[in-house]
Amino acid sequence: MRVLSKFLGLAFVLPLLWSCGEMDMPPIVQQTPSTISSPAAGSSIVLDQSEAEEMLVFEVSQANFGMDGQVTYNIEIDRAGNNFSSPVIVGSGTSTTVEVKVGELNRRVLAEGVEAGTAGEIEFRVRSVIDRNLRDIVGSPVTINVTPYSDAVDLPLLRVPGDYQGWNPANDNTVIFSANSDDVYEGYLHILSGSGEFKFITGPAWDEFPDFGMGAAGELEEGGGNLKIPGEFGTYRVKADLNNMTYELERIGRWGIIGDATPGGWDTETPMSFDAGENILKITADLTEGELKFRTSSWDQNYGGSDEEGVASFDGPNIAIPASGTYNITLDFKTPGRVLYTIEME
Repeated sequence: MRVLSKFLGLAFVLPLLWSCGEMDMPPIVQQTPSTISSPAAGSSIVLDQSEAEEMLVFEVSQANFGMDGQVTYNIEIDRAGNNFSSPVIVGSGTSTTVEVKVGELNRRVLAEGVEAGTAGEIEFRVRSVIDRNLRDIVGSPVTINVTPYSDAVDLPLLRVPGDYQGWNPANDNTVIFSANSDDVYEGYLHILSGSGEFKFITGPAWDEFPDFGMGAAGELEEGGGNLKIPGEFGTYRVKADLNNMTYELERIGRWGIIGDATPGGWDTETPMSFDAGENILKITADLTEGELKFRTSSWDQNYGGSDEEGVASFDGPNIAIPASGTYNITLDFKTPGRVLYTIEME
């Protein structure tokens, strides 16, 4: 009888334990991603520079996280076939109508390698984010053919021939620009050797266009003597004001690469050389797997990477070098308002 009572007791307790186990199991929450309903998959978007500040409207479905909260819908893009290995956000919103600025989308599509005036397949998707401790939900992509426009602007330019580039006024790369088309020109000179002398000229031939050289201190004079950098070799920020016939020079420093991927580590820059024909800084270096940045002799002047391929950002993040090898590296200050770079393994 005592044994029988024990079995009866177990028979009574086990269902209770099973019941408690079922009650402790977390509920399964069904989540639904947001997808793009408009523009439709397979449609085409032709971007227009005259509409750069206008907005494209993307309609997306509502995401369901299984609980209440504030949801943000991020429109991400990547080149078709990349499997969103490097997605970038082109627009965000908290409603199911998300606006994307034409100029921003154009910039991003060009950065993906689509040529201006040519349609390219771009994948769009929605990443939904909620203000709760839950993972983002990513929707299925749609492919849209996007035709970007060229964002190049024809700005007035002033040529800067000098000893550093062979006194060649026809070199279309050694120029500075007037961003406001007001005869005030700014840009950079890389003078790493020679006499350090240069002049300004308005056209590509000495005998056919006015040139400007040294007048009184800090002043320009038409047909004046050669100008000269005031200090050590390096990169100089230059400004020429043809309205007031003045000029300014500010030494930035001598650029090099630095980082645990470089020969000098994080302690010493490996200096870059100057390509006079292209007006760029360059170096061929044996690098190891690691990271690098561009720097002068101090961290006051340094450039790292950015979220846009090939565009450097001031004091930006380290640039990853994925494998050891010999690399060709360039640093380019020619484009107004942007510093560009390339890092390519031989």
